[in-house]
Amino acid sequence: MKNILLIIFILDLFTTTGHSQTIIKPNFALKSHETLEISKVEITAQKTVIFLSVENLRSSGGYFCADKNIFMIYRDGTRSRLLSSKGIPVCPDSYKFKTIGERLDFQLTFPPLKNDEQWIDLIEDCSDNCFSFYGVCLNNELNKKIDEASLLAENGKPAEASADFIKIANSFDSKNSEVPGLIYLNIIKLSQETGNTTRASEWYNKLKSSAIPEGDLYIKHLNSQGIIY
Repeated sequence: MKNILLIIFILDLFTTTGHSQTIIKPNFALKSHETLEISKVEITAQKTVIFLSVENLRSSGGYFCADKNIFMIYRDGTRSRLLSSKGIPVCPDSYKFKTIGERLDFQLTFPPLKNDEQWIDLIEDCSDNCFSFYGVCLNNELNKKIDEASLLAENGKPAEASADFIKIANSFDSKNSEVPGLIYLNIIKLSQETGNTTRASEWYNKLKSSAIPEGDLYIKHLNSQGIIY
């Protein structure tokens, strides 16, 4: 009997952990607040938990809260509403920072991730100073490739970084799926940086004609940095 119970326990543990995944510092395309960061995302068959932190840069009077209307938005436009939050007050209550550089860590819990989705937006739907992340990558293998390409750019090798991002983009083309906004932005910015305006223009117009969610937002971001084709 003990052996049977042990086998059942092991099978149950395997089933539970087999569907779990943790993404550390996922890459994203755009965000609203300078010091707001996603430290990790834990995905299980029961829930999706997003761990965030925000740092106070104000000399005094800094505050932060989370509206009850926060959503994970999928690439097809469907939404998952926030189930619960931890470590942060719900607006209109707010956390008041005491010092410059103080950091607030908090968690947002949502329903299970839909259909092994690899990209989401995280949007606070409110009226004032709302936070957002667009194009959050929830694929560890892809995050690793993006990190490696980004490191090349940080180390003064923008041409090599651009080539790597194009390889990533082509992997989506071969799967007959849309290239994410994060990849477009990196290719366009790096091509512009290296003086390859032909390539920058090509990918800018690909982005402009694509059907990716929030494509207009990405174009507006590029325009604000003087990149217009």
